[in-house]
Amino acid sequence: MLHYSHGVVRCLTMGILSFGLLLGCTEDFEELNVDQTKLASLGAEEYPFLFSKAQSSSSYAFWRYQVAQNLFADLYAQYYATTATYFPSDRNVIRMDWMQWHWRPIYTDAVPQLKVLLRELDPASPEYAMASVTWVYAFHRLTDYYGPVPYFQAGEPLESVPYDPQEQIYDDFFKRLDAAQDVFAANAGDNAFGSFDLIYGGDVDQWLKFTNSLRLRLALRISEVDPARARAEAEAAVASGVLEDPADDALMFKTEAGTDVNGLAGISVWNEFRMSASMESTLKGYEDPRLGVYFQPVNEDGGYEGLRNGLTPAQLGDPQNLAQNNSNVGDRWVTGGGSAWARKGATPQNIMHAAEAYFNRAEGALNGWNMGGTAEELYNAGIEASMIQWGITDAAAIAAYQESEATPVAPNDFLNSPPVFNIPIDFADDEQMQRRQIATQKWLALYPDGIEAWANLRRTDMPDLYPVANSENSNLPDGGRPNRIPFIDYEKNTNAEAVQAAVGLLKGPDNVTTRLWWDVD
Repeated sequence: MLHYSHGVVRCLTMGILSFGLLLGCTEDFEELNVDQTKLASLGAEEYPFLFSKAQSSSSYAFWRYQVAQNLFADLYAQYYATTATYFPSDRNVIRMDWMQWHWRPIYTDAVPQLKVLLRELDPASPEYAMASVTWVYAFHRLTDYYGPVPYFQAGEPLESVPYDPQEQIYDDFFKRLDAAQDVFAANAGDNAFGSFDLIYGGDVDQWLKFTNSLRLRLALRISEVDPARARAEAEAAVASGVLEDPADDALMFKTEAGTDVNGLAGISVWNEFRMSASMESTLKGYEDPRLGVYFQPVNEDGGYEGLRNGLTPAQLGDPQNLAQNNSNVGDRWVTGGGSAWARKGATPQNIMHAAEAYFNRAEGALNGWNMGGTAEELYNAGIEASMIQWGITDAAAIAAYQESEATPVAPNDFLNSPPVFNIPIDFADDEQMQRRQIATQKWLALYPDGIEAWANLRRTDMPDLYPVANSENSNLPDGGRPNRIPFIDYEKNTNAEAVQAAVGLLKGPDNVTTRLWWDVD
């Protein structure tokens, strides 16, 4: 087995892989006597570096975060609205040249590293299980943008790599998570990859909880298209143990060194987006103590302001809609103000939290699944976990919030919008309202993970957020929300035959209105 220096490994992990073709980034690498159409064999001492690279790439660092998540899923989830006139994304225009940076990091910086690990490591080892779970984490965020994607043969040296149906991809997700769950349970108390694991520092017991929580998330995703499988997967996940304590939340280490900064922190200094009117209406109406954590006031009086999604360039030119007159993200990510915002790039990246697991269990309980508690108990536990996660620990304040009958208020926005919806916090008696409450509190608790929030909005169609004020996408004339991202131009130019075949795997045309496999009308 060939062994390379760490410098060459870093070159390898940062290279561009176009479905199996690794392009060397130094002359030294090209001089190595290896088959250039395949990943090189690496020694065990390099495996931790590969794992770190795959982890980091799967969550999108720095500017890639903007074009992979912020300008699309974050806007569709209505966590933010754009203030920059040169971004049409908020008006439902999808810049397909930007979308490659949601796609390529997975196939260039995650798949090659993970395939080496999954090929070389013992399947019974926790290191293998961690790589397999990371594979699922990366690909579920990818497939839930587009539907079918190259999956089973991703990274293979083929001229045309086929796209796989989303239902088959999800089936493999569950198989991987089930196998990883068994491995972690069998290696309880062990450590794998140590500090090279950017989330849990190699703690196998924490990885078991993360794996089960991801399994629960994906079980809810398929709950309307395959309810029997969803129940079985969800109950197995809860029985094995999911995230329950905010101290166990999955947070990815970030650093100011290089470009591996926290993505949200890195782009929040550019004054190109601010709090949405949907968030303003909800957080203000609920008198939510997370308001001052999620966002920052725009004036000394402590006023928080947001704006509607989909404003035109002319509307964005109104003083009320300028960036400086609307709330930036909280000081967890940036400090300062005006033209002097300073990023806090070493802030850990939010990956998954106990609060989400509680809300998923609450919904599962309403479905009649064994979730280890009633829907109301789990709903209130989710609220408490989210509050604690964000530093709100006053038990009386949390209880008062849980029992509140408050509803959203009209935001002080440019369009004089009414309250975004009419959903109280205190758990209701009728099931339909309970489902709306769970979806609403989960939407708030998922912040700032717009990718997961958008997926949940598509699946449940809850909560009812404001329609896009102005849509410039002919497929969404009523200002609706995209259901998926079309297949990207980069793939149409380099893998055209496979893309054309993939269109036949969709439930409709290759556009934003077609729902994904798990997204039932």
